[in-house]
Amino acid sequence: MRVSTANTYDASIEQLQRRQQDLQEGQLQLTSMKRVNRASDDPTAAARAERALALETRSEASQRAVDASRNAMTLGESALGDAEELLQQAREAMVAAGNGSYSDAERRSLALNLRQIRTQLFSIANRADGSGGYVFGAQGSSAPPFVDTPAGVVFRGTAGQTGVASGESLPVTLDGPAGWLQARTGNGVFETRAATQNGTAWIDAGQVSDPQALTGDPYSLTFSVSGGVRTFTVLRDGNPTALTGVNYESGKAIEIDGQTFTLSGDPADGDRFDLVPSSATLNVFEVLDRTATALETPLRNSGQTSQTAMQALRDIDSSLGRLQSQRALAGETLERIDGVENRLSALKLGAQTERSNAEDLDMVEAISKFQSQQTGYDTALKSYAMVQKLSLFQYIQT
Repeated sequence: MRVSTANTYDASIEQLQRRQQDLQEGQLQLTSMKRVNRASDDPTAAARAERALALETRSEASQRAVDASRNAMTLGESALGDAEELLQQAREAMVAAGNGSYSDAERRSLALNLRQIRTQLFSIANRADGSGGYVFGAQGSSAPPFVDTPAGVVFRGTAGQTGVASGESLPVTLDGPAGWLQARTGNGVFETRAATQNGTAWIDAGQVSDPQALTGDPYSLTFSVSGGVRTFTVLRDGNPTALTGVNYESGKAIEIDGQTFTLSGDPADGDRFDLVPSSATLNVFEVLDRTATALETPLRNSGQTSQTAMQALRDIDSSLGRLQSQRALAGETLERIDGVENRLSALKLGAQTERSNAEDLDMVEAISKFQSQQTGYDTALKSYAMVQKLSLFQYIQT
């Protein structure tokens, strides 16, 4: 069979082009450090890498949501810590206010301190989160969520929490009303009140002595003074009870239907004290306002002063407990965020590993292969150069 010179040239050029293309492909792989640069390189591996990349992207998006929640909960936990410190100061002021030797001027000074604490608490309740929202904004608000009206502080918004837009159930706000406006009144089960207090008697916060005997009805205790003898009558929802016309002894516990409480001091004729079921309506700002107003009122007797101090301490403790519960929830959320972050990190690492296995290059193998391709290309070039010399004109010349 006769092989023409043109055919030999074409075969040599085709071989050179193929080897050059292989060499360029090897250079591309070494430069990108990837075995799969196009889907056509390995369709199956490319699909695996694409799925892994999508999972990695979702993990990164979820991580951003987790970071937003962490920031919000950290700010909330810090704000609640500041509020607790202020309420502790208010509590210390009320312990001092119960001192019977204090003058009206000294109590007015304590009232001023309470109002300053109240102003600081209001500022904390409306603390911004640095991203256009508010730490205690509940389900979101473009304006400060708490508003100071003539009737008191109110929440303008929707109670609850706003969560991150990801697969993880994590909040980016705290429920403002639940923390600041919804503490339990009284001792958590029932609340004692001084309805009419002309004498020096005052009632303590009381306690539950028998949970099974509780009725949930309101009670009232009315005093009568006749001939220097003080007696009291307890009504249950306006109806007489067994405690009717009972002789009063200061400091002696009174028990009715699982509720125990103590009155101290000397009541006046017609004085009345009420027991009502507790409710989740205690407003920390109203507590401080009411207490400061009472401390600013002059010429109050020892019973009225003691009653104010007792109620303030009871309500401050309840509000403080509520804020501590909210702070604990923020802490639990931060702990949960740590767990979510660990899971996301593991998920992202798994996706990166799968993507690497699918498309990354084995450098040792690739370098060895590239060197082999380069050697083959050099050999092909030399062969082509030798073929070029095999023409008739070159033969005649020599």
